Amino acid sequence: MSHYPLPTADLGSLGFAAKPLEHLDALIRSHIAEGRYPGAQIALARHGKLALSRSYGMARTDGGDVAASDTSLFLLFSQTKVLTSSAVWTLVDEGKLSFMDKVADHLPAFACRGKADITLQQVMTHTGGFPGNNVTRATWTDHAKMRAEVCDFSLDWTPGSRLQYHGQAAHLVQAMVIEAVTGQDYRDVVRSRVIEPLGLGDDIFVGVPADRQHRCADTYAPEPRDNSAEFRAAGLPSGGGFATARGMAAFYQMLGFGGTLGGVRVFSPRLIAYVSRNHTGEMGDHQMGGIPMHRGLGPHVRGDSDRIRGLGTIGAPVTFGHGGVGSSYSWVDPSSGVSFTYLTNFVYPDPWHSARLDRISNLVHAAID
Repeated sequence: MSHYPLPTADLGSLGFAAKPLEHLDALIRSHIAEGRYPGAQIALARHGKLALSRSYGMARTDGGDVAASDTSLFLLFSQTKVLTSSAVWTLVDEGKLSFMDKVADHLPAFACRGKADITLQQVMTHTGGFPGNNVTRATWTDHAKMRAEVCDFSLDWTPGSRLQYHGQAAHLVQAMVIEAVTGQDYRDVVRSRVIEPLGLGDDIFVGVPADRQHRCADTYAPEPRDNSAEFRAAGLPSGGGFATARGMAAFYQMLGFGGTLGGVRVFSPRLIAYVSRNHTGEMGDHQMGGIPMHRGLGPHVRGDSDRIRGLGTIGAPVTFGHGGVGSSYSWVDPSSGVSFTYLTNFVYPDPWHSARLDRISNLVHAAID
C-alpha cells in the first residue's frame, strides 16, 4: 500500500482565508440538499501540504446506501486524460518519443484513411481531425483489438484545420502509442511510471483492481451509467480512471512544482512547462460552444479569455487543469502553489454544470492570500 505523499497543515498556516472556504462548504452542502448530486469530495493543497480533504453525501444510493468517505474512489471521466497523457510525457522525457512524431511512426497501420501525417502533438491538442471515433466494448479486455480499431479510425475533417474536443479518440490513440513503444499495457505504464512513484498507488487508478472496487462510488446521470466491474477494471484512457480528491490534488501539486513531489522527480521542469502552456491560442473549440480552450498537451490553461471552463473566471492566467463531464474538475495555480480537486458522482448537464464549477473554483481562488 502506498504512503500518501502530502503532510497535512492547517488552512491559516498555508495562507488561506477562511470565509471563502466556508462559502464553498455551504455551497456543496446546498447542492446535495437540493438533490443535485448524491455525493462529493474536495481536496485543497498548497506548497506540498494538504490543507483540506472533505467528503459529502452518499457514494452509492442503490442497493444499500453507502456514505462517501475520504477513501471513496470517484469516476474521473475526462480527468483521466491527463493521467494517460502523463505516461506519454515520461516517454518524451526518456527520448523514446517526441511530440512531433507522426503517430504512424509507432503505429504503422494508423496511416490508413488519410492519417499518415498526423502528429502526436495534433492528437494531444485535439486538432487531429477524428473527434467522433471510439472503440467497441470488446476492446476493453483485448488491446490487440483496441489497437486495430484505433488504427482504423476515419477522419471527420482535415488534421490541423480546426480545434474540436476528441472525447474518446485522442487518448485511445495515445494509449496505443504507449503500448507500441513500451510493450506494456498502458494502464501499467501510467501506474508504474507516474502514480506509484508519487506514492499515490492507493488513491489513483486507471483500471481498478477487483479488491479495490468496493471503494468505488456509483455514478448517476439523467441516462443510465455503466457501474459494472468490467467498466471499472477497463480503465479506459479517455475517461475510465477513478481517484480520491486528495490523490488528484497531490498529482496536481506535482505538476505545479514542475514535475517533482516530496523529493521524487517524475518529469523534467521543462517538459511540464511545455505541456502546460497554451498550444492552440484563441482558437474556439467546436465541441465547447466556441470557447477558446487554450489546450496544452494534456491539460488546458486559464489564459486571459473572458470565458473559461472549470478553472474559475478569477483564476490566475497560468492556472491549468482538466474536468470530467458534468461532474468534476482538478487544477493547479503554479503562481500560488495551490491545487484543488472537486469530484461528484452525478453527470449534470449544462448550463448548470459549468455555472456551478465557476462558482466553486472562484471560491477557492478567493481564499488564496
